[in-house]
Amino acid sequence: MSIRAPFAWRTRIRFVDTDASGRIHYSALFRHLEAAEDEFFRSIGFAYAQRGAADLTYPRVHVEADYLSALRYDDPVYITVAAAKVGTSSYTLEFNVYLEETSDVAASGLITVVCMSRRGQKAHPLPEELRAALKEMQ
Repeated sequence: MSIRAPFAWRTRIRFVDTDASGRIHYSALFRHLEAAEDEFFRSIGFAYAQRGAADLTYPRVHVEADYLSALRYDDPVYITVAAAKVGTSSYTLEFNVYLEETSDVAASGLITVVCMSRRGQKAHPLPEELRAALKEMQ
């Protein structure tokens, strides 16, 4: 069994992300996690446009975040993404946001996504290729 390095995406905290305290606004973190998620899927061969095929959609059904230290304007960060759980019709991604200068974890989060049929508006099994790719990233 090989040990795979976690996917990491680098970015910066932008001025628009901050609130009156000069720290990241709680909702802005989710935009960064979503961008990291997009790049994670692109890296494993499943860009969002490819996941939308076959009348399927992928709504988020649960999101959570813990803010462990300040993230301020212009802080360089990197976000790691891993598949925490892969089920029959859903998956949960785990995120860690690191301050690049210290490598300290500044925030962490989870996002649970369900594969859903657009037509039936009900859970649908994950496409097998996607499921296998996610299992490899656990």
